[in-house]
Amino acid sequence: MTERNEGGRGEPDLSLIIPCYNEEDVAEYTVQRLLGAFRDAGHVLEIIAVDNGSSDRTPAILQRLEAEEPEVRRTRVEVNEGYGLGVLTGIPLCRGRWAGIIPADGQVDAEDVVRLFDAADSSDGGVLAKVRRRFRMDGLFRKLVSVSYNLFFRALWPRIASLDINGSPKIMPREVLQGMDLRSKDWVLDPEIMVKAHARGLRILEVNVFARMRGGGTSHVRATTCWGFFYRLVRMRLLGPSRGIAPGRPAATDPSQAEAGGAAR
Repeated sequence: MTERNEGGRGEPDLSLIIPCYNEEDVAEYTVQRLLGAFRDAGHVLEIIAVDNGSSDRTPAILQRLEAEEPEVRRTRVEVNEGYGLGVLTGIPLCRGRWAGIIPADGQVDAEDVVRLFDAADSSDGGVLAKVRRRFRMDGLFRKLVSVSYNLFFRALWPRIASLDINGSPKIMPREVLQGMDLRSKDWVLDPEIMVKAHARGLRILEVNVFARMRGGGTSHVRATTCWGFFYRLVRMRLLGPSRGIAPGRPAATDPSQAEAGGAAR
């Protein structure tokens, strides 16, 4: 456990970026579960809660969490452009030795996130640690789509040893994540991370977990998203992970400035 500083907060062991887009039903549950699990394990967790252009009560919930929990820092994206942009916005704010991303849906138990971090932290540091959702409470259609998508990715990049490309959290040394030059503003960010981690020589460390149904809220992945995945993966393979993806535009604003201007959403 890291040494506490004079302000009562130590250097974080792990910074977790949580993009929240209209997640009023699950955001607080997910954040509190993570905080409790990491405190119980004796780790210093930093949560970068990104209001990803929400139009519901998510901004107010994150504001209250930041005021009540010293481990929570929030920022925001003015206009939602996808899951990836929320992650890109949070990456520069990470201060932990390790940094990672996790959705706000609460599908992976907080205790499993701690287990994943422990596995990463006990390694030599040259890893991308991620979950493999081996047991998933999905419908038949989503399971078929997931299997097809992962097999297609494996055909394009046979040397990347993962059977669950989009499985999150994904955790790696902070300086590696911040130096990846990630660009995807949508869900293609996950395969981009995998490809660039492999190019940097990181080993893929997967931990099997049980993936629950969403604790609330609505999934923002649609059927058209699946076809877009396949097209974008082929483009990334042919042109490379940098040329095949348009640059993202981190668009965080200072929440206090936004609220002073009456533009909080």
